[in-house]
Amino acid sequence: MADKVRVKARVNGEEVDFLCDPRQSLLDCLRDILNLTGTKEGCNDGNCGSCSVLLNGRLVNSCLVLGAEIDGQEVMTVEGLAQNGNLHELQQAFLDNTAIQCGYCTPGMLMASKALLDRHPDPTEEQIRFWLAGNLCRCTGYDKIIRAVKEAALRLRNREQTEGRVPQ
Repeated sequence: MADKVRVKARVNGEEVDFLCDPRQSLLDCLRDILNLTGTKEGCNDGNCGSCSVLLNGRLVNSCLVLGAEIDGQEVMTVEGLAQNGNLHELQQAFLDNTAIQCGYCTPGMLMASKALLDRHPDPTEEQIRFWLAGNLCRCTGYDKIIRAVKEAALRLRNREQTEGRVPQ
């Protein structure tokens, strides 16, 4: 068995330092070492999107990234969305629009939606569908999820205007 690799990274805004097997996926490191179990394992081959996280602001399937690769990098998981005990607008919009059934795909959907809204604050339905194409849901269909993303986008834009910030 290979020696362990030391990884120092920033996960959900906090510095982390852990040892992992060089072949261990980021998904396994998040769940088994850092106890961040919000990120789900679906297919473990990059096809379902349940394990989606942001790596340096870029959407990735954590089952396809090695844990050792995040050394010196920044990762955001679904646990990093809520701030100071308040749900992120995406999380609240998913609840308000009942865009959740079993909830297994939800963390990945939320992270894909966050990546989209970070780049496109006022996305079209076509853009939302494109960005969520890598995330599979077997329960809800996608209409409620798309409505939730559109509503969250509106809430975020309104909040930015209220706070005097101009959307990107």
